[in-house]
Amino acid sequence: MSASGTPGFDEMHAPDGSVRPAYRGYQQWLCEQEDGWMRRKHLEAEDFFRRTGITFNVYGDNDAEERLIPFDMVPRIISSSEWRRLSKGIEQRVRALNAFMHDLYHRQEIIRSGRLPERLFRNNAAWLPQMVGFTPPGGVYTHITGIDLVRTGPDEFLVLEDNARTPSGVSYMLENRETMMAMFPELFSKVKVQSVSDYPNRLAKSLAACAPEGAPANPTVAVLTPGIYNSAYFEHAFLADQMGAELVEGSDLRVIDGQVQMRTTVGFKPVHVLYRRVDDEFLDPLTFNPASMLGVPGIMDVYRAGNITIANAPGTGVADDKAIYSFMPEIVEFYTGEKALLPNVDTWRCADADSLKYVLDHLAELVVKEVHGSGGYGMLIGPTSSKKEIAAFRAKLEANPANYIAQPTLALSTCPIFTKHGLAPRHVDLRPFVLCSPGGVDITPGGLTRVALKKGSLVVNSSQGGGTKDSWVLDD
Repeated sequence: MSASGTPGFDEMHAPDGSVRPAYRGYQQWLCEQEDGWMRRKHLEAEDFFRRTGITFNVYGDNDAEERLIPFDMVPRIISSSEWRRLSKGIEQRVRALNAFMHDLYHRQEIIRSGRLPERLFRNNAAWLPQMVGFTPPGGVYTHITGIDLVRTGPDEFLVLEDNARTPSGVSYMLENRETMMAMFPELFSKVKVQSVSDYPNRLAKSLAACAPEGAPANPTVAVLTPGIYNSAYFEHAFLADQMGAELVEGSDLRVIDGQVQMRTTVGFKPVHVLYRRVDDEFLDPLTFNPASMLGVPGIMDVYRAGNITIANAPGTGVADDKAIYSFMPEIVEFYTGEKALLPNVDTWRCADADSLKYVLDHLAELVVKEVHGSGGYGMLIGPTSSKKEIAAFRAKLEANPANYIAQPTLALSTCPIFTKHGLAPRHVDLRPFVLCSPGGVDITPGGLTRVALKKGSLVVNSSQGGGTKDSWVLDD
């Protein structure tokens, strides 16, 4: 995170005002367009998103409110050489995460070695004892991973967090590209950009490759959604449609003859791979939360018998834990034998007494996050918080220090957005999407760029006023 008002590294312009090489083709095209035409295109993009139904739900005190995803039509552009370096670091991290998951649920060598304290998962709700000793089909735990990156300089990319449970946002990446190609077809003939449109096909192939032993050559893949009131329901339906997979709710599935089967117009049909967008707690009322109406009674028995693949594997949420994140450099080195190519943001673990003292003494300068928090909720951004907010957060931190980590405020990079006064810089992050199967790791070029639309704002989450933009990786 950056302090409010800190400009950060400008990805489009060098300090002398010249346009960086990656943006030159786009800048040349932009200079040929009239301001009035661009303004009309901006409104056209909003209308396109509204007609397509690209929305998300924000949960308030009473009901969920449906909102339009704000879209900015100025692309975020990454050179092919930058992307090659990034890809190596992303692949290394995802391979390490998968190996870490296997180890945590088997011999726990990393804990025996003293590299990782046992307390990090002993009382961790995301660690599932039901997964101990079990290896998912194909040995894959993290079928789909989102790695959140921030940039602080020309060659400085840092990992902000790992999303290995149920990473979302890929539908917005795809719709952003489709919108841009529909609005500016001539731009894509001028600037060569690597395609992302085949992601659903790659996802379908990757999931099918993870089918359990004994599944047919063309296994049945289904997307399990909590239903239409879920904040990411648009994405669940979109991906199922694009993959040619079935979109199902828990009530559509039942365990029959040792298999998970889905209701069809001609009876029940086995499901071999379930891409679930339902949290672990609600997956199986016989194993986890008995009140859950979202999951499938008995699915964990079928899973442990090796008769269905669940993506991502139950228990992978441990990797989303921000205290575990702070050990990722050690985790990467332990499982790959190499130094991490992508560094973490410096992190203070508030469970440690010395770290807690430092954080309490510097609250006004730091970003403090809940270990299990997500979506920009439950966090303190010191430089933009009032004395009253800091005092209230201090009390929470002192009451339960192990629930928090803290990070410095970083000067995040900026990309231009289109405003009524022309282009203006705003802070961004990037979530590349990574597929993992027994055949290897597949990284879609680019990912979802989230942008803080308010001047000086640090929070890019759409639920808190952020937007998205198309991410371009240039083609050589």
